[in-house]
Amino acid sequence: MRIGILGIDNYGSVAYTEFLNKPHATGVFEGMRVVAAYPVGSDDYPDSAKLGAQWKDQLSKMYQNPKDPQDAVPPIEWVDSLDALLSKVDGVMIFSLDARLHLKQAEPVLRAGKKLFIGRPLASSPEDAVAIMQLAAETKTPCWSSSQHRFSTGFAGMVNHPEVGNVLGCDVYGGWDPKAPDADKFWRPLHSLETLYTIMGGPGVVSVTCASTPTTESITATWKDGRIGTYRGIKEGAVKYSATVFGDKGVSTAGIYGHGIPVKGVVPTNDEYVGYKPLATEIAKFFKTGQAPVTPAETLEIFALMQAAEESKARNGAVVSLKNLWKTK
Repeated sequence: MRIGILGIDNYGSVAYTEFLNKPHATGVFEGMRVVAAYPVGSDDYPDSAKLGAQWKDQLSKMYQNPKDPQDAVPPIEWVDSLDALLSKVDGVMIFSLDARLHLKQAEPVLRAGKKLFIGRPLASSPEDAVAIMQLAAETKTPCWSSSQHRFSTGFAGMVNHPEVGNVLGCDVYGGWDPKAPDADKFWRPLHSLETLYTIMGGPGVVSVTCASTPTTESITATWKDGRIGTYRGIKEGAVKYSATVFGDKGVSTAGIYGHGIPVKGVVPTNDEYVGYKPLATEIAKFFKTGQAPVTPAETLEIFALMQAAEESKARNGAVVSLKNLWKTK
């Protein structure tokens, strides 16, 4: 399975290639390899050129000149056009930091019928997100996007956790960078919102309120069955990504990103740090099967939630109903 990378200034280009190109890979990674990359960047995105050069250097050196010649992996081929990339691969991963580029980048990939994974966010706006998913549906080309937080063991493992039971509510918290580039401002809560949707068991939000202060961004979402989930965006002070989960059997803190689930309320931190591996596993499964683990409807509902939160904030915390962005023809 030949994979190509379009845009490399997002660290995901390195993180997932480490798994897909690992020598003597077994299991889901067997038979996968990133074979080519088109290193486009963004002229007006902070540090795009710097990061692109840094990750290109790492990708060029990855698994080259091993001590044992049997561990050698063919080097990634650098191409100078999207057409050249598409001619060499079976699937594409977009890792451009500037999400404003994603629609323009995704369109030729989808029209070429190449399975597509887009490193978060799917797009920089709800309109672009809808356009990408509609094009994927029209061309019948599998396409999805996700934060790595969605599949982190300590978060995904809170669903049906034996000490929590059925999830009745969840309070998620994570970082909110007030100094983020303008291109990123819309989707800053995405890591934590994907965590919230994971723990709450998927879509179903009907209304949102948002309060914003210099220290905190606070979003409250109500699901159609009456359950409530919240997101606390930390603008000032210590930042950690985790959650408190409320269930019919008990209440528990979640794990923290990259680590396992808590046992009797104790969060493991000395266990194996899995980082990007769970999402890398899902990406490999996707390219082999063409089955995306996150539906377009759920992805677009999260964009609708972020859109509603912005509207609520502009209306001094008013309750805003979600729009249905995903309307199949």
